Amino acid sequence: MWFKNLQIFRLPNSGELTLEAIEARLAGHPLQPCEGGLPSSFGWVPPCADGALAHSVDRQWLLALGSERKLLPASVVKRHVKDRARLIEEDEGRRVGRRELRDLHAAITQELLPRAFVDKRTTHAWIDPAGGWLAIDAAAPARADELIEQLHKAVDKLRILPLKTMRSPSAAMTDWVADGEAPAGFSIDQDMELRSAENAVVRYARHPLDGEEIRAHIATGKVVTRLGMTWGDRISFVLDDKLQLKRLNFLDILKESTEGQAENEEERFDLDFALMAGELARLLDDLLAALGGEPPPR
Repeated sequence: MWFKNLQIFRLPNSGELTLEAIEARLAGHPLQPCEGGLPSSFGWVPPCADGALAHSVDRQWLLALGSERKLLPASVVKRHVKDRARLIEEDEGRRVGRRELRDLHAAITQELLPRAFVDKRTTHAWIDPAGGWLAIDAAAPARADELIEQLHKAVDKLRILPLKTMRSPSAAMTDWVADGEAPAGFSIDQDMELRSAENAVVRYARHPLDGEEIRAHIATGKVVTRLGMTWGDRISFVLDDKLQLKRLNFLDILKESTEGQAENEEERFDLDFALMAGELARLLDDLLAALGGEPPPR
């Protein structure tokens, strides 16, 4: 159980949550099969083998949102609409108008959906109720939005806010690269993206970021929008200007710390999750400090 990406949120009223309450609310919204003419379905599934919808280890919680989507390529629907319109023109001797084409498109979509293949996915979320963190393992914000929408449906009074910091990630990353000095506890790696006000983009991969060329880009007004970093020699990642962490890599020195401690797969899962959650909580605290902390509540 190792997350690959982090979409980060705050839970202002997380102290009011209990595991039992979360479990009961999620149980009312389980994943249902995407059958018939439904294009998609969402619901909660057990994140591990114990069957619980809210898995807890050392007061860290793990949730899993399941989704099923019908795969119906637009090209297939378009071909069927074209064939149906041609038959109408031949049989009735008239041209099919735009409105009728739209109606045909909707009707044929409903006809084909029951026969479409189903794509199944699971999106995991980690909740640290003591620290007030919610982190979703999703590369795209849309996947995180899906989970948050379903979590709001299940737990209606839960407040979920995007993480905000006093310094913008882009401004901070630009200063770190320009000064050649990472914030305390971090080091700068060799991957970076710079962007100008005109949207010109320069990318570096596995390239030293301490040369005059880099500083020249910054001097002309480009700002850093993605930066590879390592925290505490334990976790490497790419931070972007939206405060998302991508390409998380839990380094071997971290994973090896639990080698030989588990007797079965269930214990291995719990050890890995507890280790990941504890390390991510400390990483997020340090990253928050590096970005000037959070704005005072209004």
